[in-house]
Amino acid sequence: MMEPHERPQDRPASFGATMKAVFWSFFGIRKGKDYERDAASLNPLYVIAGALLGVAIFIGVLLLLVRFAVTHG
Repeated sequence: MMEPHERPQDRPASFGATMKAVFWSFFGIRKGKDYERDAASLNPLYVIAGALLGVAIFIGVLLLLVRFAVTHG
């Protein structure tokens, strides 16, 4: 349960919220207030894990696109 003095934005962000922030960071699109809220609430370990997962997905998609282009080109 939340303490009376604890505001909702003081709680650590969930892994899903962290993945959303990492996703938008790949595009470089983020509102100022969202960035400030993220900076205060994101767990650094979740950010690292999310970034590594995002990079792995990005590389996988690029490899699939290249393989498709080479075999169908």
